[in-house]
Amino acid sequence: MKTKKIHPYFIIILTFLGVILTGTIFLLFPVSGGNGKSIGFVDALFMSTSAVCVTGLGTVNVASGLSLFGKVILAILMEIGGLSILTIAIFFFTILGAKLSVSNKFLLREALNQSSVKGVTTLVIKIVIWASIIQLVGVILNMFALLPYYDGNFSKALGYSVFHSIASFNNAGFDAFGTDSMIGFKDNLMLNTSTMFLIIFGGIGFIVLSDIIKKRNWKLLQLHTKIVLITTGVLIFFGALLIKLTAWTDITWLQAFFTSVTCRTAGFTTYDMSELTNHPATYVIIIFLMFIGASPCSTGGGIKTTTLAVAIISTVYYARGKKAKVFKRKIDDAQIFKSFVLIGVGIMIVMFGTFVVCAAQKEITLMEGLFEVVSAFSTTGLSMGITGSLNVFNKLFICLIMFTGRLGPLTIIGLVNKNWMTESNEEIQYVEESVIIG
Repeated sequence: MKTKKIHPYFIIILTFLGVILTGTIFLLFPVSGGNGKSIGFVDALFMSTSAVCVTGLGTVNVASGLSLFGKVILAILMEIGGLSILTIAIFFFTILGAKLSVSNKFLLREALNQSSVKGVTTLVIKIVIWASIIQLVGVILNMFALLPYYDGNFSKALGYSVFHSIASFNNAGFDAFGTDSMIGFKDNLMLNTSTMFLIIFGGIGFIVLSDIIKKRNWKLLQLHTKIVLITTGVLIFFGALLIKLTAWTDITWLQAFFTSVTCRTAGFTTYDMSELTNHPATYVIIIFLMFIGASPCSTGGGIKTTTLAVAIISTVYYARGKKAKVFKRKIDDAQIFKSFVLIGVGIMIVMFGTFVVCAAQKEITLMEGLFEVVSAFSTTGLSMGITGSLNVFNKLFICLIMFTGRLGPLTIIGLVNKNWMTESNEEIQYVEESVIIG
């Protein structure tokens, strides 16, 4: 019998769906509810999707709506969603001495967004080890910050520290502190710093972390690493500066920097986002930062920092009538095309999503609807306070937006590519004809 090759993107989508449905079942159990009652199927599905897609939008208050068992399930889902079930599974297979087939390596290459199968197994081991170390450091830093808040109660502070470290590194945005996220800790320098540290390390991507650790010399770093580090730094600095300038009297410098970091797919906040109606310029900045998101092969979402960088660089060089290049390296035309396609598709998803959310609930304003959809698409998790009041249709629709954002629009589009194993060689060649653009 002829063996039919299954598209790797289809397998990746199925694994995410499997984890989401499994998480939904566990969260549906009465033991997961904060009052010993089930939170209901729709809310269980929403919370599971949000956790696996490392978003952080919630229709249930984690602090009071989930029991200890429910919080543990949510933390596990965030960890799996951030690293991906494929990465975790292959890590344990490798540790146990199992050999990966070529097809499994190809699948892992697609899951990690790599250009080659070479070294993917080693990369997986590095990802899991460094993710564990960074989160452990985060737990220790969080303990120093939270112990005074809980009167030296070690076990309670440890529980919050572990949950917060997992949520921060995986850019998930769920918090167990209550309904106000981290607003109550807006002046806690230690907790703010440790959270930003975890968000940045989780958001720059495992490829970048591995490259920095291996080479430790700016001149030897890959072009990808340099672009990610520069773009991330610029977005954080100028994002904080603009947020502070546009909401000068209502936000501190610490809040401005924290917001600039966290709205790039992390979802925690020390500032009440519902107040953005009074600061439309700040609102626009946050929407932009959320849409850009984190970096490739990271725990974050969005169109990614490299997409923005390549689009800007190629536009500048196009205006000068030259080929795009950076650090004495030419940027491949295929990557430029891919960047603009991703930006275009992302904008269309956001526009369509905003239309649907606002149409399905008349009381939702354009500002609230756009903010919620961009947050879901970029897997950020920030909200202007409307998530809990979404109707059933909008909850399910936002689940779909989160799922699309986590997998990436190009992954979904890639399902129709029948030539994923080889280069596309069309038998029929067509005559070129110009189309007027602009």
